[in-house]
Amino acid sequence: MATRVARGGLLVAPELASFLEQEALPGTGVEAQTFWDGFSALVREFGPRNKALLQRRDELQAQIDAWHLARRGQPHDRNAYKAFLTEIGYLLPEGDHFTIETENVDPEIATVAGPQLVVPITNARFALNAANARWGSLYDSLYGTDAGGGPPPAGSYNRGRGARVVARARVFLDEAFPLEGTSHADARRYHIRNGALLVDDMPLVEPEKFIGYRGHPRAPDAVLLRNNGLHVQLIFDRTHPIGSRDQAGLADIRLESAISAIMDCEDSVACVDAEDKVVAYRNWLGLMQGTLTETFRKDGAEVTRKLNPDLTFSAPNGGEVTIKGRALMLVRNVGHLMTNPAILDQDGGEVFEGLMDAMVTTLIAKHDLKKSEGLRNSVTGAIYVVKPKMHGPAEVAFADEVFAHVEAVLGLPKHTVKLGVMDEERRTSVNLMECIRAAKHRIVFINTGFLDRTGDEIHTSMEAGPFSRKDFIKRKDWILAYENQNVDIGLQCGFSGKAQIGKGMWAMPDKMAAMLEAKIEHPKSGANCAWVPSPTAATLHALHYHKIDVFAVQAALAKGGRRAYVETILEIPVASYQKWTPEQIRREVENNAQGILGYVVRWIDQGIGCSKVPDINDVGLMEDRATCRISAQHIANWLHHGVVAEDEVRQIMRRMAEVVDRQNAGDPNYRAMAPGFDGVAFRAACDLVFEGRSQPSGYTEPLLHARRREFKAAQA
Repeated sequence: MATRVARGGLLVAPELASFLEQEALPGTGVEAQTFWDGFSALVREFGPRNKALLQRRDELQAQIDAWHLARRGQPHDRNAYKAFLTEIGYLLPEGDHFTIETENVDPEIATVAGPQLVVPITNARFALNAANARWGSLYDSLYGTDAGGGPPPAGSYNRGRGARVVARARVFLDEAFPLEGTSHADARRYHIRNGALLVDDMPLVEPEKFIGYRGHPRAPDAVLLRNNGLHVQLIFDRTHPIGSRDQAGLADIRLESAISAIMDCEDSVACVDAEDKVVAYRNWLGLMQGTLTETFRKDGAEVTRKLNPDLTFSAPNGGEVTIKGRALMLVRNVGHLMTNPAILDQDGGEVFEGLMDAMVTTLIAKHDLKKSEGLRNSVTGAIYVVKPKMHGPAEVAFADEVFAHVEAVLGLPKHTVKLGVMDEERRTSVNLMECIRAAKHRIVFINTGFLDRTGDEIHTSMEAGPFSRKDFIKRKDWILAYENQNVDIGLQCGFSGKAQIGKGMWAMPDKMAAMLEAKIEHPKSGANCAWVPSPTAATLHALHYHKIDVFAVQAALAKGGRRAYVETILEIPVASYQKWTPEQIRREVENNAQGILGYVVRWIDQGIGCSKVPDINDVGLMEDRATCRISAQHIANWLHHGVVAEDEVRQIMRRMAEVVDRQNAGDPNYRAMAPGFDGVAFRAACDLVFEGRSQPSGYTEPLLHARRREFKAAQA
């Protein structure tokens, strides 16, 4: 790294200082000196407090470990355990009833339910795809996935499959936008008369669902409809290959799909130094300015992608209707744990990366707030930050104060920054109401995440005994209680109509038929957003929100009261039946090891923080640090309790490395781990397993960051 530059008492990597002063700060109204002085004060005042919060995590973990060790071999006493957690301050009492007081929230967060994408901010193409995934083709999404009935066909257009897709799409229209006396399947003409949409001269059963149109009212080019808050475009074009064969000229049905998108600086990226952070921040800047582009080759041609414009339609009775062309963008900051060498404090120590993200991503978002025209992200003057991996109310309160400091430095009104709290650590789950209270003026989002939540459960309860196999952990009562309580408490705290209650990721991007079967449970549960792995998945998942009126579900649930309580969440999913066969043990460890290796080798060697990784059965799964955390902690737990021996795990790691090598044989950038098993990536994967029990909260970041920097240094 080049010689650092001094800024406000901080020592800053020159590439980061240059980016901030020459690209990020101009146009914000914030002077460089003001920024650096405020940043330095943030580090001085909040850095020691951040460190103290991490020390508190360690203290509580040590006490929990000691409690389990003292009771090794005894039946679990849930009442004694709850009393113990209360005594040490891990479990806090719930205070009086309250409702959140967040104001100036965009409709995509408050009043529209729909899919949510999470993408690595370091990949400009993926970021643009996610932002533009506000709209997606239902025809393409059905035809090109197994949701259209079996695997998508190779080669030229299959007219039979296309006809089945069109028929299925017409069924959707009949369900969401029924007609008086006819069906969309029989429609020959869509037209507008006296401000009403008519289909073969028959009106909609609910005429208010017609929102606008483009083109001539007697033969529109597009018709805009709305159901359960989500818009649908009917695209007419008799010169189009599909429209030319359709009796009504309907060429496509475009659904409002990814209502919001989280641009991720955390679990799905590999940002270990200033060079990486600048890539992340520069892409976020391009999104907030509306200028981000990416040029790449696709199907032999050069393609340049940019942010989609808004859409304008003629209103039914005159005037115009403008609809967002892009998802509302949130930015996920790093949690409280990690530091980054991009900036050193006055003592030469790395600053906490979460403080850096808070200051820089908020600064960059000012570019959106200062616009008076052009591509807008927030129309209410808000900045949306998702904060992951917080443990309990004190850490949420700390984040709230951090953003209050940042707002003051950057000249933003108090509570401009809206906060999303990830309910993915046990100490947050069991104290969720008090976590929400700690940010009640700015909170706009809570969600559940099974993988990180399970990884934390295993680490927190490491000494309680060997955990069940992963598939069986999902079947335990604690996970349903966790999912239900998240919704219950969100509704009790007044989230409905003000904030998002979210659910986690569908991890199999190639299994869209299965997703359509399973993921409807998320809106049925009262969640007004849920994560999907791709724009195509967002379009298909949007069908669920047309079927389910989430806000009606929330109203019914709110009347019914709580369904889940902390006692069930505290049930530890250790294995009650531990007489596994050697084959069952081997297969479980192989499955975990293969997933770790498949993910880590790309993380270390290529800096890819999230990708579709084939599992042991060659099924592509979306992997990020959360999936890696649970797999590593699971093996560490079985090693610790003697379910499997260290020598056997090392042999399995080598065998699975060979499997991963074969699965990646077609990647020209891939570095094989076998036969030497001495590369940085293989050693990193082994670190996660054999040192997993000693890692803070079982997180993978400290080991991965160290090994990635080692790899980068060797390539320099």
